[in-house]
Amino acid sequence: MEPGQVQVKRRYVTTGLKKDLTDMETGEITGASVVRTVEEKDDAEFVKVFASGIAAMYDLTKTAQRVFQRVLEQYQAEPMHKGYADSIQLTWFGEGLNGAAIDLSEPTFNRGLRELLAKGFIAPRTPTVFWVNPALFFKGDRVLFVKEYVRKRSHIEQEKRLEREEKAMISSEMFGEFAEETV
Repeated sequence: MEPGQVQVKRRYVTTGLKKDLTDMETGEITGASVVRTVEEKDDAEFVKVFASGIAAMYDLTKTAQRVFQRVLEQYQAEPMHKGYADSIQLTWFGEGLNGAAIDLSEPTFNRGLRELLAKGFIAPRTPTVFWVNPALFFKGDRVLFVKEYVRKRSHIEQEKRLEREEKAMISSEMFGEFAEETV
């Protein structure tokens, strides 16, 4: 069956097979069935969908989600230098972030900011300037969230896989000892 594409309201769905997926531990080449949905969003919707997708994948608390949304909005407004923006100014003064009200108190904002720091979204550069993780902050016009479902292995398959991994570890340890002896 050939890959296909179907128009569904404001989006389209494509189907196909991905055959070049490699298990990095075993080197086994596997395949997967792929069903992809593509939707167009305006700028404001895009930022919201992006922020909610990232928040869901990283299991952010509600507070951190709200702070991430505000930080992402600030990042989108940040001018680019040499093709990218690598840091962002986050100063709390007046009633909000960089002087703009954001419907969060300063302690709530700081709690969400600490979670973003802990989960590697941002890193301190100076007390009010933060490096941004380029995988989570970008100014592009396309984002792809991948959620993979894997069938659970049977007890016997799991034992065989553990056995193979154990044998591989033993042989690599033996090779390491052999290599040291030959030096």
